[in-house]
Amino acid sequence: MVTKIACRPLRESISLLTPFGRRPGQFGTLFVHPSGGGLGQYMAVISHLSRRGPVHGIRAAGLSSGETPDDSVPAMLQRYLPLLQELPQPPDLLMGWSLGGVLAWELAVALAGTGCRPTVAMVDSFADPWSACREDREKLLCHILSQSSSPEQAARDRLARTATAHLTASAEHHASGHYDGPVLLMPCAGSERDTQVAAWSRRSPRLVTRDLPCGHFEVFQPPHRQLMVRHLDDFLSTVSCEPKEHT
Repeated sequence: MVTKIACRPLRESISLLTPFGRRPGQFGTLFVHPSGGGLGQYMAVISHLSRRGPVHGIRAAGLSSGETPDDSVPAMLQRYLPLLQELPQPPDLLMGWSLGGVLAWELAVALAGTGCRPTVAMVDSFADPWSACREDREKLLCHILSQSSSPEQAARDRLARTATAHLTASAEHHASGHYDGPVLLMPCAGSERDTQVAAWSRRSPRLVTRDLPCGHFEVFQPPHRQLMVRHLDDFLSTVSCEPKEHT
């Protein structure tokens, strides 16, 4: 059973939704931020998928002055679910890396309650709490901060607070128990890979797994990103979005 979440007023969160241009095409994609809250890692994949139709992204609260980051997945969903109403159409694909994949899954579960079952693509996401978020939190935080190019200390401080909140969320969240839409998981190499796949397999009867032979923070480097895109294209060629109902 999906827990109903009372959504925040839309005016509080509308700035978190970013359109990335609209080319001819009917296939809509929504990217959801990873830990740290930004969308910059996705830009090459966004450019690729924009050939199919409109692409949007959701960044996290906490990166702009005056914003407070969310430190739980339910709080993020409360903030993000109203944004789906602002899209030109319900998304055909929800995609995210790491925490972003978990959020994509949870948004798809919520959409399933309206009769829409979008495709979900998750890049090295964990259905159950990822041990690294508890055991190697400082190392993960350093990786996230190293991706910032801002020279402003205030911006780096906001990123650190947001990333810390997201690592707390990842260390505690267990993904919802079932989604029967099409799901692609692209796990990275590592000792937890089999456990990761098994956890999603228990939740998704339509799970397809395609491996990425790299570490968690290497997935958007050119050779691995190109493989990711091939996996994604191959998967999308085999699935069709289920009928969506507007409510």
